Amino acid sequence: MIGLKIPKNQAEYVRRILLKYSMIDLKLKIKRQDNYVLIPLIKEPPEEIIAEMGISQLEVVHTSFEDHQRSPRSLKGYLEGQIVPEKIEEINKSFDIIGDIVILEIPEEFESIKYLIADAALKFTKRRSIYRKGSKVKGIKRTRYLEFLAGEDISQTIHKEYGSRFMLDVRKVYFSPRLATERDKIVKQVKDDEIIIDMFAGVGPFSISIARQHEGKIYAIDINPDAIYYLKRNIELNKVKGEIIPISGDVKKFLENNDIKADRIIMNLPGMACKFLKNAIKSLKEGGILHYYEFSSDFNQPVTRIREAAGSRKVTILDKRRVKSSSPGRWHMGIDAKIH
Repeated sequence: MIGLKIPKNQAEYVRRILLKYSMIDLKLKIKRQDNYVLIPLIKEPPEEIIAEMGISQLEVVHTSFEDHQRSPRSLKGYLEGQIVPEKIEEINKSFDIIGDIVILEIPEEFESIKYLIADAALKFTKRRSIYRKGSKVKGIKRTRYLEFLAGEDISQTIHKEYGSRFMLDVRKVYFSPRLATERDKIVKQVKDDEIIIDMFAGVGPFSISIARQHEGKIYAIDINPDAIYYLKRNIELNKVKGEIIPISGDVKKFLENNDIKADRIIMNLPGMACKFLKNAIKSLKEGGILHYYEFSSDFNQPVTRIREAAGSRKVTILDKRRVKSSSPGRWHMGIDAKIH
């Protein structure tokens, strides 16, 4: 192996020149020897580069260098050499990180190597706990079965997002870190002193994010008592300007029994929100804003549902967007509408 031996006090200057000309072998470690430094080279430097350095005390030497050990930059990198290449390509590399918990999607055909994959995820993410999705989100509480695979079997964590902190138990409540950008988008539309209804609030990601930046009143409703428990904890965890009123129970019954007129209503329950549209629109003030979410292949279906639910009231569509993919050909759609 070829190296360049130079005095230690001139090593950084020479290293920069060699980097400029792509002369350093980056796979090998720089070696120190007494008051000298030996830099591994791809090839012997030409005379013009030596002249540019302007250093008399340098010497091209032939010596051995250690390999530069670098951590893999992906989950796939950690699995290389442990699983045959064909299987690595098939593994679903997408996963959710919630606080210090990682939730993986591992297809059934990789059952025999799930612990190997989980161990790689533990090393790559440097988080505390690794779980595997064992079912789809289901039931009125919107929870899923999670199989513990590696690390510590502790399902409660604190997730940080745009300055907010959300305490939650991934086994007891629904939370998606993939909606962070969407939540921030809604926060930026809110004005101070609004009355807001967060119809399916969960642990409060929309409500907390809004209340941290805006004064006003937010009715945060969820039928899962565990979600409301964590919502209350999250109100304590965060410095909120606005007032958040946690409500445990059925949102339809609450709206029917309380004559609240809101400036803004958030309906982030894409699988079932359509069943509550009429109740939501009835609770909106003249000119109120509706943030409606639905799983759909196009924008026509959710927009049509809003117009039908509005009846004689005028609807102005302010924005339509694909929030994230839910399955091939289907999207988590977001519609912002003003109801006159």
